[in-house]
Amino acid sequence: MTTRIFSLQALPVIATALALVSCGGGGGDAASPTVTASGPGGWSIPVGGVVDGGPGKDGIPALNTPSFQRTSADNDTRDSTLVVGVFHEGEYRAFPHDIMNWHEVTNDTLNFNPYVLSYCPLTGSAVAWDVDDSSANAEFGVSGLLYNSNLILYDRQSDSNWSQMLEESVQGGRSGETPDRIQVVETTWATWRAMYPDSWVLSRNTGHTRAYDQYPYGNYRSNEELLFPVTHEDNRLHPKTRVIGIRSANNSRVYQISDFGAVTQTINDQFDSMSIVVVGNTAQNFAAIYNRSLPDGTLLTFSPLDGQLPNVMQDNEGNVYNIFGIAVSGPRSGTQLESTQSFTAMWFAWVAFFNDAEIYF
Repeated sequence: MTTRIFSLQALPVIATALALVSCGGGGGDAASPTVTASGPGGWSIPVGGVVDGGPGKDGIPALNTPSFQRTSADNDTRDSTLVVGVFHEGEYRAFPHDIMNWHEVTNDTLNFNPYVLSYCPLTGSAVAWDVDDSSANAEFGVSGLLYNSNLILYDRQSDSNWSQMLEESVQGGRSGETPDRIQVVETTWATWRAMYPDSWVLSRNTGHTRAYDQYPYGNYRSNEELLFPVTHEDNRLHPKTRVIGIRSANNSRVYQISDFGAVTQTINDQFDSMSIVVVGNTAQNFAAIYNRSLPDGTLLTFSPLDGQLPNVMQDNEGNVYNIFGIAVSGPRSGTQLESTQSFTAMWFAWVAFFNDAEIYF
């Protein structure tokens, strides 16, 4: 299978959507990168692979003062819509793809602690980073640039560029720095509501006029075509297959969301030198990966819990854990499993960044 690249000119729906987005955020057109690929402030990724996505810097407007409402008050989000869930500062919040497709970056604050959540609709990837006011990256925007079809953010204080999927600053004064990750969970709105009916959800009251009910990229999520080139292709899976992947400095592995089945499953696995647990459910459309080795050296073994949302697994000590890896009952109640370098993305994007990815079967 060869992934085809097609032009926006051939896709009026997508071209129109991008034109509408570019009108709402200001910032002018993003210039093609002209800095060198090495040296102070230069690009740490191949500069030839950094492309102008079209709308320009801030042409896709980040949400800087997001509005939230209680889950029970949301009458707009459809049950099947995917949402990105976050547990931060003791609060659960959901960010629907319907909104994030049009804004990609949300700068939020809880208990005076800022964080940024980003979602790239072209690669289907979402991550959240803790933000330190003193470290000059308190607020992020959409740079208008892409690498491997993936979002490049920039921080407004230092104007450094950050690769979303690499989770690293790849150009500017902060080049080489990595952010502190916050665990995210992607699932459907119906599943999230069942998990956290009293949580908060991002409101469509964004201050921008967007067709939030309309997916801006046509049938992109199901076809084999890409809008922008990637540095590496691999046809072992359909390019738009949704996978949850984990990576280290040398290796990566993916688990297909469609392989977990109609009931919750756990996989006690070994990845590099790390013992991990993968928990997922295809019907309820969620997956997460945690380190199952505790700081005190204890190695836990997990089994699934089905029909007990938000609790999804238990360990051999009798502790019960929710989807965010928090023990909600048992002798270790209140502890949280260590997060891993893992997130959900489309297969073509994962393998473009992490070329030799293993596929779990």
